[in-house]
Amino acid sequence: MFSIFNRRSTNKIDLSEIATDMHSHLIPAVDDGSDNVESSIILIKGLMDLGYNRIVTTPHIISDMYKNDPETIGAGHRILQKGIQDHELEITTRAAAEYYMDEYFETLVNNDAPLLTIKDKMVLVEISFSSAPLNFKEMLFALQMKGYQPVLAHPERYLYLAGEKMLFDDLKDMGVLFQMNILSLANYYGKTATELAHYLIKKGYIDMIGTDMHHYRHLEVLRSSSQIMGPVKSLLDTGKILNPLL
Repeated sequence: MFSIFNRRSTNKIDLSEIATDMHSHLIPAVDDGSDNVESSIILIKGLMDLGYNRIVTTPHIISDMYKNDPETIGAGHRILQKGIQDHELEITTRAAAEYYMDEYFETLVNNDAPLLTIKDKMVLVEISFSSAPLNFKEMLFALQMKGYQPVLAHPERYLYLAGEKMLFDDLKDMGVLFQMNILSLANYYGKTATELAHYLIKKGYIDMIGTDMHHYRHLEVLRSSSQIMGPVKSLLDTGKILNPLL
């Protein structure tokens, strides 16, 4: 197992121009991502092998599943950093969060609770995979009124939006940034997600690219999916992708 992730990649998957992976679940045992430090180290070595030199890891904050906060995430990140130091890995990591937009999130925003950010005031948010909240736009607007920049995680994975593409236009008009999962280009989440990813790329709507790394399978697919390189290069060539600046 370890030799697989320690060797240099030979399949010409080179994501070094992205530089920063700004969506992952690498803090051990805080959500549905990595469950221990050793697993996190293997995944981080794999990301380094693919060319990444910075990681912003983003544990879930979901009130009824993963009750994380800046304290629990900060403590977990310190454990992760010690593991990185012990293994002498030359990579920079920071901790943010992926906020699920529910009543708890709305309470955090309304009560001026400090939110964990990808960089500056950028906040990564996600919504249900079954339907958008009725007050979706209102919550995004409230977040903006608090001075934050919403970054919508993996919009291509909300399959119900395939028939409501005008919502993508509305969100971009509001100034919401879009983060695409790179695995969507490898058909990992199914045909509809892949089609939506290419639709959003064609519209020029993608601002950031993330791995959304949770486990070994994600890394294995990422390492072996040569079809991602064309779309990734096209995105980077636009000069609009923000990852290198994070």
